[in-house]
Amino acid sequence: MSAVQLSIKDRIAILTLNRPPANALSSEVLEALSARLDEVEGDERVKAVVIHGDGRFFSAGADIKEFAESGDSADFSALAKKGQALFNRIESMKKPVIAAIHGAALGGGLELAMACHIRIVEEGAKLGLPELQLGLIPGFAGTQRLPRIVGVARAAEMMLTSEPISAQEAYQFGLANRVAAEGRALEEALNLAAKIVEKSAVSVRALFECLAYARSSAYEAGMAKEAENFGKVFRSRDAEEGIRAFIEKRKPNFLDH
Repeated sequence: MSAVQLSIKDRIAILTLNRPPANALSSEVLEALSARLDEVEGDERVKAVVIHGDGRFFSAGADIKEFAESGDSADFSALAKKGQALFNRIESMKKPVIAAIHGAALGGGLELAMACHIRIVEEGAKLGLPELQLGLIPGFAGTQRLPRIVGVARAAEMMLTSEPISAQEAYQFGLANRVAAEGRALEEALNLAAKIVEKSAVSVRALFECLAYARSSAYEAGMAKEAENFGKVFRSRDAEEGIRAFIEKRKPNFLDH
């Protein structure tokens, strides 16, 4: 079974992350997501896309165990660029993409959600970028998208503390478009998509061409620096300790303070 399932109904494509237990964004998931986007972008029947996760979470983050197995700084910088390119592709799509978030959207999971044009978040969900807890930094453009959405001060606090925020806080900060009752995020996302698909495809494409100009040139430079630093910190002593502590389910003992 594919790590990302696709179903199409009423001109809406539903992409379901299906890698239990946490829908971690492994290389398998990222490749499957890219393949599904190929199908969706080329299908004239599809006028809107909804992304959600099967099981308990939207996505609890990147697959740290897989990333920690091998590679040097250059490999991890390349990995960051690959993830950035995929998420940029989502953000640059000419078809609206809605994230239906339940349970948790953490690390790479939140970075995926932020690449979507609209975010519906369930009550009880937790959102955050906890990478510094592992001695790392976000690598899929989280250092660029989060400040752009919630402001530099709030983004700095979220990343520096590694503490997740609630659905209501996400709404207050502008990270969530709306908060759905528990168990209703997907339903609300589909209802919203149903309104969108009634619009002219020509006008929607024109709108997204205009919205693309809202990104500054500094954003691209920021992503490049993020990928570079992602590779550097991934092979630091603290990153090795942070990843080991994560796997061993204990508090890390960082050497470099």
